[in-house]
Amino acid sequence: MKIIVPMAGRGSRLRPHSLTVPKPLIPVAGQPIVHRLVKDIAKVLKQPIEEIAFVLGDPAWFGDAVVNSLQQLAQGLGAKASIYRQDQPLGTGHAIMCAKESLSGPAVIAYADTLIRADFNLDAEADSVIWTKRVANPEAYGVVKLNDKNEIVELVEKPETFVSDQAVIGIYYFKDVAVLKGKLQEVLNENIMNGGEYQINDGIKRMMADGRVFKTGTVDEWMDCGNKVVTIDTNSRMLGFLKADNEEQLVADSVTIENSNIIEPCFIGENVVLKNTTVGPNVSIGNNCTVENSIVKNSLIQTHTIIKNANLDEAMIGNHVKYDGKFSKISIGDYSVLE
Repeated sequence: MKIIVPMAGRGSRLRPHSLTVPKPLIPVAGQPIVHRLVKDIAKVLKQPIEEIAFVLGDPAWFGDAVVNSLQQLAQGLGAKASIYRQDQPLGTGHAIMCAKESLSGPAVIAYADTLIRADFNLDAEADSVIWTKRVANPEAYGVVKLNDKNEIVELVEKPETFVSDQAVIGIYYFKDVAVLKGKLQEVLNENIMNGGEYQINDGIKRMMADGRVFKTGTVDEWMDCGNKVVTIDTNSRMLGFLKADNEEQLVADSVTIENSNIIEPCFIGENVVLKNTTVGPNVSIGNNCTVENSIVKNSLIQTHTIIKNANLDEAMIGNHVKYDGKFSKISIGDYSVLE
Protein backbone atom coordinates (compact mmCIF):
# COMPACT_ATOMS: atom_id res chain seq x y z
CA MET A 1 0.00 0.00 0.00
CA LYS A 2 1.12 3.55 -0.77
CA ILE A 3 -0.02 6.89 0.60
CA ILE A 4 0.14 9.97 -1.64
CA VAL A 5 0.03 13.31 0.20
CA PRO A 6 -0.32 16.50 -1.88
CA MET A 7 0.68 19.37 0.43
CA ALA A 8 2.11 22.14 -1.73
CA GLY A 9 -0.36 24.87 -0.72
CA ARG A 10 0.70 27.85 1.36
CA GLY A 11 -2.22 27.71 3.82
CA SER A 12 -3.19 31.36 3.44
CA ARG A 13 -6.32 31.01 5.62
CA LEU A 14 -4.16 30.05 8.59
CA ARG A 15 -1.94 33.12 8.46
CA PRO A 16 0.01 34.44 10.34
CA HIS A 17 0.90 30.93 11.57
CA SER A 18 1.51 29.61 8.05
CA LEU A 19 3.76 32.53 7.10
CA THR A 20 6.84 30.83 8.55
CA VAL A 21 5.75 27.18 8.87
CA PRO A 22 3.91 25.24 6.12
CA LYS A 23 0.39 24.53 7.35
CA PRO A 24 0.73 20.72 7.31
CA LEU A 25 3.69 21.05 9.71
CA ILE A 26 1.80 23.14 12.28
CA PRO A 27 1.31 21.00 15.39
CA VAL A 28 -2.08 19.95 16.69
CA ALA A 29 -2.15 18.16 20.05
CA GLY A 30 1.63 17.98 19.98
CA GLN A 31 2.24 16.60 16.47
CA PRO A 32 2.25 18.20 12.99
CA ILE A 33 -1.05 17.93 11.15
CA VAL A 34 0.41 15.78 8.35
CA HIS A 35 2.04 13.40 10.86
CA ARG A 36 -1.26 12.77 12.62
CA LEU A 37 -3.12 12.38 9.32
CA VAL A 38 -0.72 9.81 7.89
CA LYS A 39 -0.56 7.81 11.13
CA ASP A 40 -4.35 7.72 11.42
CA ILE A 41 -4.70 6.57 7.80
CA ALA A 42 -2.17 3.82 8.45
CA LYS A 43 -4.30 2.66 11.41
CA VAL A 44 -7.42 2.47 9.24
CA LEU A 45 -5.65 0.58 6.45
CA LYS A 46 -4.40 -2.10 8.87
CA GLN A 47 -1.71 -3.22 6.43
CA PRO A 48 1.95 -2.41 5.78
CA ILE A 49 2.76 0.89 4.10
CA GLU A 50 5.35 0.48 1.35
CA GLU A 51 5.82 4.10 0.31
CA ILE A 52 4.62 7.58 1.26
CA ALA A 53 4.90 10.14 -1.53
CA PHE A 54 4.76 13.81 -0.51
CA VAL A 55 4.07 16.51 -3.09
CA LEU A 56 5.64 19.74 -1.84
CA GLY A 57 5.81 23.29 -3.14
CA ASP A 58 8.73 25.66 -3.64
CA PRO A 59 11.96 24.35 -2.01
CA ALA A 60 12.49 27.82 -0.57
CA TRP A 61 9.33 27.26 1.47
CA PHE A 62 9.30 23.48 1.85
CA GLY A 63 13.02 23.17 2.55
CA ASP A 64 15.36 20.62 4.09
CA ALA A 65 13.78 20.76 7.55
CA VAL A 66 10.38 19.88 6.06
CA VAL A 67 11.84 17.07 3.96
CA ASN A 68 13.69 15.63 6.96
CA SER A 69 10.52 15.70 9.05
CA LEU A 70 8.57 13.84 6.37
CA GLN A 71 11.32 11.29 5.85
CA GLN A 72 11.31 10.54 9.58
CA LEU A 73 7.51 10.18 9.49
CA ALA A 74 7.71 7.60 6.69
CA GLN A 75 10.58 5.73 8.32
CA GLY A 76 8.60 5.51 11.56
CA LEU A 77 5.93 3.61 9.64
CA GLY A 78 8.47 1.35 7.93
CA ALA A 79 7.91 3.04 4.56
CA LYS A 80 10.00 4.66 1.86
CA ALA A 81 9.62 8.45 1.58
CA SER A 82 9.40 9.94 -1.92
CA ILE A 83 9.54 13.71 -2.36
CA TYR A 84 8.02 15.46 -5.38
CA ARG A 85 7.53 19.14 -6.20
CA GLN A 86 4.55 21.02 -7.60
CA ASP A 87 6.06 24.18 -9.07
CA GLN A 88 2.72 25.81 -9.97
CA PRO A 89 -0.60 25.84 -8.06
CA LEU A 90 -2.59 24.12 -10.81
CA GLY A 91 -5.03 22.12 -8.73
CA THR A 92 -5.57 18.78 -7.06
CA GLY A 93 -5.29 16.68 -10.20
CA HIS A 94 -2.06 18.39 -11.23
CA ALA A 95 -0.60 17.88 -7.73
CA ILE A 96 -1.28 14.14 -7.89
CA MET A 97 0.33 13.87 -11.31
CA CYS A 98 3.48 15.51 -9.97
CA ALA A 99 3.97 12.17 -8.15
CA LYS A 100 3.26 10.09 -11.28
CA GLU A 101 6.33 7.90 -10.77
CA SER A 102 4.71 6.59 -7.57
CA LEU A 103 1.23 6.13 -9.03
CA SER A 104 0.97 2.35 -9.30
CA GLY A 105 -0.72 -0.36 -7.27
CA PRO A 106 -3.05 0.18 -4.30
CA ALA A 107 -2.82 3.65 -2.82
CA VAL A 108 -4.55 6.21 -0.64
CA ILE A 109 -4.51 9.87 -1.66
CA ALA A 110 -4.98 12.28 1.25
CA TYR A 111 -4.87 16.07 1.28
CA ALA A 112 -2.96 17.34 4.31
CA ASP A 113 -5.37 19.88 5.78
CA THR A 114 -7.71 17.63 7.71
CA LEU A 115 -7.66 15.06 10.51
CA ILE A 116 -9.90 12.04 10.93
CA ARG A 117 -11.02 9.36 13.34
CA ALA A 118 -12.26 6.22 11.65
CA ASP A 119 -12.48 2.45 11.96
CA PHE A 120 -13.74 0.57 8.91
CA ASN A 121 -12.54 -2.06 6.45
CA LEU A 122 -11.88 -1.18 2.82
CA ASP A 123 -14.37 -2.83 0.48
CA ALA A 124 -12.37 -5.48 -1.39
CA GLU A 125 -14.83 -5.43 -4.32
CA ALA A 126 -14.50 -1.70 -4.93
CA ASP A 127 -12.14 -0.16 -7.47
CA SER A 128 -12.05 2.92 -5.28
CA VAL A 129 -13.28 4.15 -1.91
CA ILE A 130 -14.04 7.82 -1.31
CA TRP A 131 -14.01 8.68 2.37
CA THR A 132 -16.99 10.72 3.52
CA LYS A 133 -18.54 12.20 6.63
CA ARG A 134 -22.26 12.61 7.22
CA VAL A 135 -23.01 16.31 7.66
CA ALA A 136 -26.05 18.31 8.71
CA ASN A 137 -25.69 20.89 5.91
CA PRO A 138 -24.67 19.03 2.73
CA GLU A 139 -25.40 22.08 0.58
CA ALA A 140 -22.13 23.56 1.88
CA TYR A 141 -19.97 20.65 0.67
CA GLY A 142 -19.14 18.42 -2.24
CA VAL A 143 -21.19 15.25 -1.73
CA VAL A 144 -21.53 11.79 -3.27
CA LYS A 145 -24.62 10.52 -5.05
CA LEU A 146 -25.36 6.82 -4.46
CA ASN A 147 -27.34 4.23 -6.41
CA ASP A 148 -29.47 1.45 -4.87
CA LYS A 149 -26.32 -0.65 -4.40
CA ASN A 150 -24.71 2.09 -2.31
CA GLU A 151 -22.21 2.69 -5.08
CA ILE A 152 -21.06 6.22 -5.85
CA VAL A 153 -22.33 7.26 -9.26
CA GLU A 154 -21.74 11.02 -9.17
CA LEU A 155 -19.87 13.77 -7.33
CA VAL A 156 -21.96 16.89 -6.76
CA GLU A 157 -20.46 20.18 -5.58
CA LYS A 158 -22.63 22.18 -3.11
CA PRO A 159 -25.99 20.79 -4.27
CA GLU A 160 -28.95 23.17 -4.20
CA THR A 161 -31.36 20.25 -3.77
CA PHE A 162 -30.71 17.22 -1.57
CA VAL A 163 -28.45 14.57 -3.11
CA SER A 164 -27.02 12.93 0.01
CA ASP A 165 -25.63 13.92 3.40
CA GLN A 166 -22.21 12.31 2.80
CA ALA A 167 -19.59 14.98 2.24
CA VAL A 168 -16.29 14.23 0.48
CA ILE A 169 -13.42 14.91 2.91
CA GLY A 170 -10.44 14.67 0.56
CA ILE A 171 -9.18 11.12 1.20
CA TYR A 172 -9.42 8.45 -1.51
CA TYR A 173 -8.41 4.80 -1.90
CA PHE A 174 -7.68 3.25 -5.32
CA LYS A 175 -7.20 -0.48 -5.84
CA ASP A 176 -4.82 0.48 -8.67
CA VAL A 177 -3.98 4.18 -8.66
CA ALA A 178 -2.46 3.78 -12.14
CA VAL A 179 -6.02 3.84 -13.50
CA LEU A 180 -6.54 7.31 -12.00
CA LYS A 181 -3.13 8.31 -13.34
CA GLY A 182 -4.22 7.42 -16.87
CA LYS A 183 -7.46 9.38 -16.59
CA LEU A 184 -5.73 12.43 -15.12
CA GLN A 185 -3.20 12.31 -17.95
CA GLU A 186 -6.15 12.53 -20.35
CA VAL A 187 -7.43 15.55 -18.42
CA LEU A 188 -4.04 17.24 -18.70
CA ASN A 189 -3.64 16.36 -22.37
CA GLU A 190 -7.09 17.76 -23.19
CA ASN A 191 -6.49 20.81 -20.96
CA ILE A 192 -9.72 20.29 -19.02
CA MET A 193 -9.75 22.82 -16.18
CA ASN A 194 -12.30 23.94 -13.60
CA GLY A 195 -11.69 27.23 -11.85
CA GLY A 196 -8.40 27.51 -13.73
CA GLU A 197 -7.11 24.23 -12.23
CA TYR A 198 -6.89 20.52 -13.03
CA GLN A 199 -9.12 18.66 -10.59
CA ILE A 200 -9.00 15.09 -9.25
CA ASN A 201 -12.77 14.87 -9.74
CA ASP A 202 -12.41 15.01 -13.53
CA GLY A 203 -10.22 11.92 -13.41
CA ILE A 204 -12.62 10.17 -11.03
CA LYS A 205 -15.63 10.95 -13.24
CA ARG A 206 -13.87 9.33 -16.19
CA MET A 207 -13.25 6.23 -14.11
CA MET A 208 -16.96 6.14 -13.22
CA ALA A 209 -17.89 6.51 -16.89
CA ASP A 210 -15.81 3.37 -17.60
CA GLY A 211 -17.86 1.44 -15.03
CA ARG A 212 -15.36 1.42 -12.18
CA VAL A 213 -17.02 0.68 -8.82
CA PHE A 214 -16.75 3.43 -6.20
CA LYS A 215 -17.88 2.91 -2.59
CA THR A 216 -17.89 5.10 0.51
CA GLY A 217 -15.85 4.75 3.66
CA THR A 218 -17.55 6.84 6.32
CA VAL A 219 -15.34 8.36 9.00
CA ASP A 220 -16.52 8.96 12.55
CA GLU A 221 -14.83 12.34 12.92
CA TRP A 222 -13.61 14.87 10.38
CA MET A 223 -11.62 17.78 11.76
CA ASP A 224 -10.54 20.75 9.66
CA CYS A 225 -7.35 22.78 10.13
CA GLY A 226 -8.16 25.51 7.63
CA ASN A 227 -8.12 28.59 9.83
CA LYS A 228 -7.37 29.66 13.38
CA VAL A 229 -10.86 29.09 14.81
CA VAL A 230 -11.35 25.57 13.46
CA THR A 231 -7.74 24.57 14.20
CA ILE A 232 -8.23 25.45 17.88
CA ASP A 233 -11.44 23.42 17.88
CA THR A 234 -9.64 20.51 16.20
CA ASN A 235 -6.87 20.71 18.81
CA SER A 236 -9.46 20.48 21.60
CA ARG A 237 -11.28 17.55 20.01
CA MET A 238 -8.08 15.66 19.27
CA LEU A 239 -6.88 16.08 22.85
CA GLY A 240 -10.12 14.53 24.03
CA PHE A 241 -9.67 11.54 21.72
CA LEU A 242 -6.04 11.06 22.75
CA LYS A 243 -6.92 11.16 26.44
CA ALA A 244 -9.62 8.53 25.88
CA ASP A 245 -7.25 6.35 23.83
CA ASN A 246 -4.55 6.59 26.51
CA GLU A 247 -1.92 5.65 23.90
CA GLU A 248 0.25 8.79 24.02
CA GLN A 249 1.97 10.56 26.88
CA LEU A 250 0.39 14.00 26.82
CA VAL A 251 2.36 15.71 29.61
CA ALA A 252 6.14 15.34 29.36
CA ASP A 253 8.12 14.19 32.40
CA SER A 254 10.37 17.25 32.08
CA VAL A 255 7.56 19.77 32.73
CA THR A 256 8.23 22.05 35.72
CA ILE A 257 5.11 22.87 37.72
CA GLU A 258 5.33 25.63 40.34
CA ASN A 259 2.11 26.52 42.14
CA SER A 260 0.19 25.60 38.99
CA ASN A 261 -2.66 23.34 37.90
CA ILE A 262 -3.25 21.29 34.75
CA ILE A 263 -6.87 20.60 33.85
CA GLU A 264 -7.01 17.69 31.39
CA PRO A 265 -7.01 17.07 28.54
CA CYS A 266 -3.81 18.94 27.65
CA PHE A 267 -0.64 18.33 25.71
CA ILE A 268 2.43 19.87 27.36
CA GLY A 269 5.79 19.32 25.69
CA GLU A 270 9.35 18.95 26.87
CA ASN A 271 10.99 21.48 29.20
CA VAL A 272 7.86 23.59 29.69
CA VAL A 273 7.76 25.73 32.85
CA LEU A 274 4.43 26.59 34.50
CA LYS A 275 4.49 29.19 37.29
CA ASN A 276 1.41 30.41 39.17
CA THR A 277 -0.66 29.27 36.25
CA THR A 278 -3.74 27.22 35.42
CA VAL A 279 -3.61 25.42 32.08
CA GLY A 280 -6.57 23.66 30.50
CA PRO A 281 -8.77 22.18 29.53
CA ASN A 282 -8.01 21.69 25.82
CA VAL A 283 -4.57 23.32 25.68
CA SER A 284 -1.48 22.30 23.70
CA ILE A 285 1.87 23.83 24.65
CA GLY A 286 4.99 23.01 22.63
CA ASN A 287 8.52 22.40 23.84
CA ASN A 288 10.57 24.96 25.78
CA CYS A 289 7.75 27.34 26.68
CA THR A 290 7.24 29.30 29.90
CA VAL A 291 3.78 30.30 31.13
CA GLU A 292 3.66 32.50 34.21
CA ASN A 293 0.88 34.20 36.21
CA SER A 294 -1.67 33.15 33.61
CA ILE A 295 -4.87 31.24 32.88
CA VAL A 296 -4.86 29.38 29.55
CA LYS A 297 -7.71 27.28 28.18
CA ASN A 298 -8.89 26.09 24.75
CA SER A 299 -5.66 27.29 23.15
CA LEU A 300 -2.72 26.17 21.04
CA ILE A 301 0.79 27.47 21.80
CA GLN A 302 3.79 26.32 19.77
CA THR A 303 7.45 26.24 20.89
CA HIS A 304 10.01 28.51 22.63
CA THR A 305 7.32 30.98 23.70
CA ILE A 306 6.97 33.03 26.90
CA ILE A 307 3.50 33.92 28.19
CA LYS A 308 3.05 36.18 31.22
CA ASN A 309 0.09 37.81 32.96
CA ALA A 310 -2.38 36.45 30.42
CA ASN A 311 -5.94 35.18 30.46
CA LEU A 312 -6.17 33.22 27.24
CA ASP A 313 -9.16 31.46 25.72
CA GLU A 314 -9.36 30.33 22.08
CA ALA A 315 -5.85 31.66 21.43
CA MET A 316 -3.33 30.44 18.88
CA ILE A 317 0.29 31.50 19.42
CA GLY A 318 3.30 30.64 17.28
CA ASN A 319 6.96 29.86 17.93
CA HIS A 320 9.45 32.17 19.70
CA VAL A 321 6.73 34.59 20.86
CA LYS A 322 6.79 36.88 23.92
CA TYR A 323 3.36 37.92 25.11
CA ASP A 324 2.47 39.97 28.18
CA GLY A 325 -1.02 41.37 27.99
CA LYS A 326 -4.73 41.36 28.64
CA PHE A 327 -6.29 40.11 25.39
CA SER A 328 -7.74 36.59 25.31
CA LYS A 329 -8.84 35.48 21.81
CA ILE A 330 -5.54 36.21 20.10
CA SER A 331 -3.74 34.88 17.04
CA ILE A 332 -0.01 35.69 17.09
CA GLY A 333 2.53 34.50 14.53
CA ASP A 334 6.14 33.41 15.03
CA TYR A 335 8.78 35.74 16.53
CA SER A 336 6.22 38.33 17.66
CA VAL A 337 6.81 40.36 20.83
CA LEU A 338 3.94 42.01 22.75
CA GLU A 339 5.12 43.23 26.13
